Amino acid sequence: MADMKIHVPNSAFIGNIDPFIAGLDVTDPSKLEITTNDRWIAVHPVVLCMLAALGKKANIVTIDNVTASSGHYMTRMGLYDYLGISSPDHIEEHDAAGRFIPLTTITSSLELSNFLNDVVPILHLPPEQSRSIRYILSELVRNVLEHSFSDGGAIVAAQYYKKTNTIRIGIVDSGIGIAASMVSTYHPKDDLQAIKFSLVPGITGTTTREGGTDYNAGAGLFFIKSIASINEDLFLIYSGSSMYKLLKNTKKRLYADPEKDKHSEKTDLPYWQGTVVGIDINLNSTEAFTSLLSLIQDTYSEAVKERRKERYRRARFI
Repeated sequence: MADMKIHVPNSAFIGNIDPFIAGLDVTDPSKLEITTNDRWIAVHPVVLCMLAALGKKANIVTIDNVTASSGHYMTRMGLYDYLGISSPDHIEEHDAAGRFIPLTTITSSLELSNFLNDVVPILHLPPEQSRSIRYILSELVRNVLEHSFSDGGAIVAAQYYKKTNTIRIGIVDSGIGIAASMVSTYHPKDDLQAIKFSLVPGITGTTTREGGTDYNAGAGLFFIKSIASINEDLFLIYSGSSMYKLLKNTKKRLYADPEKDKHSEKTDLPYWQGTVVGIDINLNSTEAFTSLLSLIQDTYSEAVKERRKERYRRARFI
């Protein structure tokens, strides 16, 4: 059986990530061989999260001799440390606050809280808007912890790009995948339909109840997609053999039905055991962006109230 062979290209961001994903070789998870472009490496944090997730499952991981002048990026984002192999770079580390979050594993509520605290300096937003983004990220990661059945939890990384005032975030797991999490409730016919179900507000893999449950309103992915749509940003979700990618849309309209959004979709991709989410969030304040974050903040407040009520009810009747 052939080893897993993954090539890190000179550029792999959400807009041009398709060739990278199509070229994944995940035939044998026991050994991972990573090769890189010999001149330049510039990739989205979600790419590093994917490499980390694959590497965690492999017994042997190798990274070829990196010659690109920007190869130290993989060291600074913690890929070598994460995979437990020696880095060829000797760099002086500076405080990452406000610039990036290296590869991080989240397996508990405490680790999630620490991650969310680290996100705040990167957001460069007023406190009330930061809370909205924190809430969405919390929902996405919490879904992994509660529903993915991933032994390794969620792998996350983020970077702030000052020139465009954009934060790019990757969230990856090696769990059961979206289709399997919904099979008992919504019976998706394939991975792509399951992904689209996950983007509809109120649909979750845990219940067919309208609006989800008090603990999971099924809106995390919808809100992320909405923010990307309003800001003309990019967003992707990849699970099983399919990928849904939101494309830039100058109309800036929000749809509950992901079919109506300007997007691309792919099937018959190399099978990803679990779920991959990549997000670009432009932090420039616009009226639409501010209004949407205000709506999300209201939703967050209501969710907190419901959870407190639920804890109170349980305390009384247990």
